[in-house]
Amino acid sequence: MATEKFETALKKLEEIVKRLEGGSISLEDSLKAFEEGVKHAAFCSRKLDEAERRVEVLLKRKDGTFGREPFEPEE
Repeated sequence: MATEKFETALKKLEEIVKRLEGGSISLEDSLKAFEEGVKHAAFCSRKLDEAERRVEVLLKRKDGTFGREPFEPEE
């Protein structure tokens, strides 16, 4: 999963959720799918955290120049 892209992992996670919600797979296969889903969810969460740390907001200062500030999400 190291070279996997966020979008790919998210798509796989969505497919796993659909299979689990369908209810037509065995208990053993459900557990395997759940384990795989947890891995994809953790990967996506890490990627989102990384992206959030990298986001910078470009702001215009009072003197007319532009500066960059770290993105701070609203809570």
